[in-house]
Amino acid sequence: MTTSIFALIGANALFLIYSWLGSAIIAAYLSQRKGYGERPGLASGLLLNVIAIVVWLVFPSKEESLWKTVGPWGSTVKSERGVTEGTPADRGTTPPSADTTERT
Repeated sequence: MTTSIFALIGANALFLIYSWLGSAIIAAYLSQRKGYGERPGLASGLLLNVIAIVVWLVFPSKEESLWKTVGPWGSTVKSERGVTEGTPADRGTTPPSADTTERT
């Protein structure tokens, strides 16, 4: 009888640890995207659990942050290449794969 109680406590503890670590990961991601680095978000996520996610969602972002330049879930690959919206034909450039010059 006591082993089944311990098993239930262990399963609940495992889910609580997953939610604790998941909220720390999300808070670290949000703080990094808002321009403050991962460490403040990770620390707040570990200390405040789910509340840290809400805190970082309402916390203002810096002007040069990825949150302002690319968006909350935008690709960093696009921002590093300088790619804006539209197709290459719309921008007047050709993609590297469509290069028709022969290389010898």
